[in-house]
Amino acid sequence: MTAQMTVAGAIRAAAERLADTSGTARLDAELLMAHTLDVTRSDLLLRHMSDAAPDGFSALIERRAAHEPVAYITGMQEFYGRSFRVSPDVLIPRGDSEVLIETALESVPQAKRVLDMGTGSGALLVTALLEIEGAVGIGIDASPAAVAVAESNAQSLGLIGAKARFLEGDWTEEGWSAALGTFDLILCNPPYVEAQAALDPDVRAYEPASALFAGEDGLDDYRVIIPQLGKLLNSGGVAILEIGYTQAEAVTKIAENSGFAVSIRNDLANRPRCAVLR
Repeated sequence: MTAQMTVAGAIRAAAERLADTSGTARLDAELLMAHTLDVTRSDLLLRHMSDAAPDGFSALIERRAAHEPVAYITGMQEFYGRSFRVSPDVLIPRGDSEVLIETALESVPQAKRVLDMGTGSGALLVTALLEIEGAVGIGIDASPAAVAVAESNAQSLGLIGAKARFLEGDWTEEGWSAALGTFDLILCNPPYVEAQAALDPDVRAYEPASALFAGEDGLDDYRVIIPQLGKLLNSGGVAILEIGYTQAEAVTKIAENSGFAVSIRNDLANRPRCAVLR
């Protein structure tokens, strides 16, 4: 791509370059061009297609061709209509996880205290607190780098002071929750991928393994988390855990053995996506 090529031409060439890497090659090229120009994608398409292609775009396309996720290249990902900062220290929020928010708003719309276990980017907690009037919450993560990302997202989206707090915490360690209190709503997107699962290189090579993998059957973290939820939930409280689409039966059994009533909610693709524990 030369400096004389137009933005439109550069995007076409980039989409061809990414055809073997991405199932959304044209969209990826447009997002990376918008990022390079520091404009929105809609502004790009409406106002900049005949401009000269900018320096730096080709380098971003080569990063994407090596399977680096677009969100890590741009440093941002949309979730529930808001833009969240992301880095390789946190999982990229997915649209599938929005069903946890929808379920929370239906199940405990008056929640006052919210806990997000394994908060990562903070997308679940921040979104819940912005959607539930008057709620305050705590996000915990074993990674200090993830805690820093979550804090920056809370601040940039207007959650200041005691509205949202983020703490280092590891649910495999004794006493991790001793000072947290109890909650009306617990959200959790734990690691749930089988150790030998076949994953796209975009995921396996770039997203943090500690947030993905949970033993040979992908259930190790559920076995640790679920028995601890009873002491963290208020009377009438609800815990909503993301699950892999093949794990509904296994997670239900773990939860029922800990005394919970369980229902399963599907995502937009109509696959099991979260377990609701009461």
